[in-house]
Amino acid sequence: MRNKGKFDQSKKDQPKGKKRSHPHQKFEKKQKGDPLPSFSENVRLNKFIANAGICSRREADVLIESGVIEVNGKVINEMGYKVKPTDEVKYDGATINTESKRYVLLNKPKDFITTMDDPQGRKTVLHLVNNACKERIYPVGRLDRNTTGLLLFTNDGDMAKRLTHPRYEVRKIYHVELDRPISREHVAELLKGVTLDDEDFVKADAAEIIAETGSREVGIELHSGKNRVVRRMFEAIGFKVKRLDRVQFAGLTKKDLPRGKWRHLTEKEISFLKMV
Repeated sequence: MRNKGKFDQSKKDQPKGKKRSHPHQKFEKKQKGDPLPSFSENVRLNKFIANAGICSRREADVLIESGVIEVNGKVINEMGYKVKPTDEVKYDGATINTESKRYVLLNKPKDFITTMDDPQGRKTVLHLVNNACKERIYPVGRLDRNTTGLLLFTNDGDMAKRLTHPRYEVRKIYHVELDRPISREHVAELLKGVTLDDEDFVKADAAEIIAETGSREVGIELHSGKNRVVRRMFEAIGFKVKRLDRVQFAGLTKKDLPRGKWRHLTEKEISFLKMV
C-alpha cells in the first residue's frame, strides 16, 4: 500500500475550581493520571473523593455537607469520616470507581466481533486483550467483524463518552479497498456528501485516491460514528468495500503495532485524549 499526503501512516503519531452553588451541580473533574490508586488503610472520605478526580478536598467537604455522598447505602454528613477499601462510595447515586484507569490500543484483525460476549460463541475482541490488565475494560465504539484496525479499550467511562459523542467530532482515517477502480469525480462526491440508505446525509472530511490512476484504494477521513458508515457511503456512490482498515483514531496510529497485538497508551497519548 502506498500512502501519501495526510493518509501517509509512516508519519509519527500526531499527539504530541470553582465552588458550586447547588448540591447537585457537577464539578468539573480534575485531569490526573490514575485517579484513584488502590489503598490498604482507611482514608478520609474527602480525600477519597478528591483522589477520584471528582473535585478538590474542600469541594468534597461541600458535597458531604450537602448529603449527596453515600457510603454503603448510608448518607454521610460527618466531616472526617473514614472509608475502608471494601466500602462502596456513591456520589449522586453513581458509584465512584476505585479501579485505576486503563487505556489499551488494539490493532484488530478480521473475524473478531466488537462485543463483550457472543451467544453464538464467535471470537470477540476481548479474547485479544484479556491479558492486558486486571481491570475490566470495554471497547470504545465498534468495528464490524470484517473491519480491521485501531480499536481503543478503557474503563474510563467519561473518556469513552467523549470519544464517541458526535459533539466532539473525533476524527478517524480509513484505508479502503474497493471492488473496482475509483475516479476523482467519485471522491468529489464523498467530499460533497452522500445520502445513506436511511436518508441520513454524511460527508467525508478528507479523501484521496491512493497510488496511481485506476487505483481501487482510497484514504478517507471522517468524524461520523454512524454504524457501518464507510461501507454505506461507498455503497451510496455505487461501490462495494472489499477491505476496510482503520489506520487512525483520535490521533492514535498503528505505528509499531502489528495486527492482532495490543499496547498500553503512553502518558502523552492519554493526556492528548483528555483534551479531545
